[in-house]
Amino acid sequence: MISKLRPAKRILPFFLSLFFTASVALAVDKDISQPVPELSPNLQQAIASVHVVQLLSKSHYRKVPLDQEHVEKVFDRYLDRLDPNRSFFLQSDIDEFAPYRKQLGELLKSGDLNPAFAIFNRYRERAEERARFMLDQLDKNFASLDLKKNESLIIERKDEPWLTDRKAQQDLWDKQFKDSVLSQKLNHKTDDEIISQLRRRNSNLLRRLHQSKSEDAFQTYINAFAGIYDPHTQYFSPQTAENFDINMSLSLEGIGAVLSSEDEYTKVVSVVPGGPAEKAGQLKPGDKIISVAQGKKGELEDVVGMRLDDVVKLIRGAKRTLVRLEIIPGSSKDSSTRVYEIVRDQVKLEEQDASSRVIELTDNGKTNRIGVIELPTFYIDFKAAQSGDPDYKSTTRDVRRLIKALEKKNIDGLVIDLRGNGGGSLQEANELTGLFIDKGPTVIVRNSRGRSDQQEDPDSTQLYDGPMVVMIDRLSASASEIFAGAMQDYGRALVVGSQSYGKGTVQSIQPLNHGQLKLTLAKFYRVSGQSTQNRGVIPDITFPSLYDGRDIGEDTLPDALPWDNISPASFRPYADFSPYLPELQKKHASRTRDNADFVYLHEMKDYFEHYENQKTVSLSSEKRQLELQTMRSQRLAIENRLRKSRGQSLLNNLDELEEANETELEQKKKDKEPDAFLQETGVILSDMIKATDNKQLFTRRSQ
Repeated sequence: MISKLRPAKRILPFFLSLFFTASVALAVDKDISQPVPELSPNLQQAIASVHVVQLLSKSHYRKVPLDQEHVEKVFDRYLDRLDPNRSFFLQSDIDEFAPYRKQLGELLKSGDLNPAFAIFNRYRERAEERARFMLDQLDKNFASLDLKKNESLIIERKDEPWLTDRKAQQDLWDKQFKDSVLSQKLNHKTDDEIISQLRRRNSNLLRRLHQSKSEDAFQTYINAFAGIYDPHTQYFSPQTAENFDINMSLSLEGIGAVLSSEDEYTKVVSVVPGGPAEKAGQLKPGDKIISVAQGKKGELEDVVGMRLDDVVKLIRGAKRTLVRLEIIPGSSKDSSTRVYEIVRDQVKLEEQDASSRVIELTDNGKTNRIGVIELPTFYIDFKAAQSGDPDYKSTTRDVRRLIKALEKKNIDGLVIDLRGNGGGSLQEANELTGLFIDKGPTVIVRNSRGRSDQQEDPDSTQLYDGPMVVMIDRLSASASEIFAGAMQDYGRALVVGSQSYGKGTVQSIQPLNHGQLKLTLAKFYRVSGQSTQNRGVIPDITFPSLYDGRDIGEDTLPDALPWDNISPASFRPYADFSPYLPELQKKHASRTRDNADFVYLHEMKDYFEHYENQKTVSLSSEKRQLELQTMRSQRLAIENRLRKSRGQSLLNNLDELEEANETELEQKKKDKEPDAFLQETGVILSDMIKATDNKQLFTRRSQ
C-alpha cells in the first residue's frame, strides 16, 4: 500500500515535483517554423501496454471487462484528455477515427499503439494550426480588432459538439483570440505588452508541440485506459516514475505545491502543509500560474502553453532562493492577476507536526478550557522506526505527549482539528484511534478478492476518555476519514465541519518493463461497515464550505469507485449523541445566523456558485467591463461587510485585499487567535459538556 493516502486528481503525476533541489535549464529551443514532426511508438511501450492490460485485469479492485461499452469509454476519454474543451478536433477527424472506437480492446491486448499515435499526431497538428493562427492574428488583425461587437464566447465547451468544419474552427479561434486580448486589456496591459505576451504564449505552445515525445502520447493513451478503472490508477513513464519515487521521501526542497496541467495552464492542485507556499499563505488550490521569475528583479517569463515539467524546472531551485509567480487566482473570475513571492526551502517533517493550544470560553459565568490539537497530516518517520530508534517521530506519539500536557492544564474537552489534512500513514490513523478507545477494531480493509481484514487498536489503554469533537472539511481525506469515521461510529466524538473528501481506496506501485503502474487494490470501510469512498464522512453538525458544489472531492472525479457498505465489525460504542443533537444544532444555528464569519462564508459560496456556473463570456469590451465592475463591486461589498463587523478599516478596492489579508494573517498567527470556525466548535463542545453533565456519557454501552 502507498503510505501517503492523499486525494488525487486526474493529473500529470509530478505530485510534489516542485521540491527538487536542482535548477535545470529548459530543453534546447527547436526551430518552430517547421511543421511538428510525427511521433511513433516503440517496442518497449508496446510490451508495457500489454502488461498494464494484464495487471489491471487481474489485480485491480474493480473488475472491468474490455467489452464494447468500456472500449468506447477509453476512446472517448482519450479524446477528452487531448481536447477537453473541443477546440482542436474537427468532426471529420472524429469520423476518421471512428473505426478505432470498436477496435481499441483488441489493440490494447495485442500492444498495437498505432491508432493511439495517429490520434495524438492529429491533435498536435490541429494544436499547431491554432497556435500559428493566433500568431497570424497578432501580425495581421490586432490593430483592427473589433471589441465593440456584441458577441460572446462559450468558455465551457466539454459538452459542445465537435467543430463541424474549418470555418467553425476558425470562428471559434477568432473569438478565443479576442477573449485573450480583452482579458489582457482589462488587466491594464498596453497593446505592446499584450502583443509581446501573446506572441510568447503561442510560441511556447509551438515549442511544447515540437518537444513532445512518444512517451507523452503513450502515457496519455494508457492513462485514458487506466482511468476507466478509477481516477487513482495511473501509469508513470520511466521519467515520472523516478520523480514519484523521489517525491515520496519528502526530503526535498522547493515551494511545496502539487501542480497539474489543465488545458494550456499550470494549475495548483494543493499546497503541502509546512511548505514555503503554505507558510506564505498566498498560493491556493485552483490558482493558475501564468508567469515565473527568478529573484526580486528577474523578468516574468510567460508559462502558458509550456510543458508541465518545464514549468516545474523554472519554479524549483536551491534553498533560500526567491521565486516570483504571477497567478490568476482560482477564486477570481475577472482575469486579474497577482504576483506572489515565495522563498524556496526544504519541506521538513517537523513543520507538519501536531500542535496544541488552549482556548477559554465563558458562558453564564462558567469558563470552559478547551484543548485543541491541530493535525496537518498523519506522519511517521518510517526509516527511524524500522532502524529501532526509540525516539522516532510519529503522529500518535506526538498527540499522546500533547494530550498529557493539555490534561495538566485542566482542559474540560478536546478538539482534534483535521481541516486540510489530506491523509498519510494508515498505521498512524489506526494507532491514533487507539488513544481514544480501550480496545476494538479501527478500520476494515477489503481487497479485490472480497476478503476483509480488520485493523485493531494495538494498545488496550485509553489515554483520553473525556468530551471530544473532531473537525473536518472537504480537504480532509484518507487517513483523516478513517480516524473521524471511527470516532463517529464509536460515539467518542461529535464530528463537525463539512463533508470530507471521500477517498477510501488503497493504491500500490507495480514495476513494469517500462515505467510503473499505480493501481487500486483495496477499499476502506468504517467499523460500522460504511465505506469512506466517494461519500466521505458526513458531519453531525455541518458548517458552510466554499468547496461545496465545486470541483473538489472524490465524487467529482470520473469513474470513482462507488460508496457501499459491508457487514459491520463487532464493536461496542461509547455514547449515543442523537438525543442531544437537535438541541446542539438549534443552538449552533441560532449563534451563527448573524455571525459575520458564517454569513461571509454563505455569501462567498453563493457568489462563486453564481459566477462559476456561467458558461459564456461577452466579447464586447464595454459589456465585459460592466460585468467585471459588477462582480468586483459585489465581492468588495461582501469583504467590507466582514471587515466592518470586525472593526477593520474598509477597502477602497479589491486590489487592497491581498495586502490586507496577508498582514492580518500574520497578525493572527502571531496572536494564535482561533478562527471563527474553531471558536464555534469550542462552543459546540461546551454545549455538549453542559448537556451531558453527570450522565456517564462515555461509559461503554452494550451493543
